[in-house]
Amino acid sequence: MLYGQAHIERYEATDGAEGYHWRNGTTILLLHTTGRRSGKEYTHPLIFREYDGGYLIVASKGGAPEPPDWYRNIEANPEVTVQINGERFRAKARTATPEEKPAMWRHMVQVWPDYENYQRKTDREIPVVVLERA
Repeated sequence: MLYGQAHIERYEATDGAEGYHWRNGTTILLLHTTGRRSGKEYTHPLIFREYDGGYLIVASKGGAPEPPDWYRNIEANPEVTVQINGERFRAKARTATPEEKPAMWRHMVQVWPDYENYQRKTDREIPVVVLERA
């Protein structure tokens, strides 16, 4: 997603008043991960949707052959912090199971149809990630 540091700072400074709503009616959360090698905190603005008491995000990287860095970070350390508007909370990230994914994928494609195009561009299976409050 093309969303620079200045946008992240505005989201944080305004508790999401600037940045929560994005293109075509999508909504954005800020995912804070710990770098798997650096140990530094990284912030990633991502399209999300609520789903069955949790939140879904998609590790698409626009259909690139490799997953986004944030996905590799959560594979190494699934303990994350999430910001939605002005609310920040701890969460645990996990990849949707093969049984869960089809319904979750459809739920995300409803709000961002390009996910289907991204999947066609790559041979890797694009993961849906579930964020569950800790």
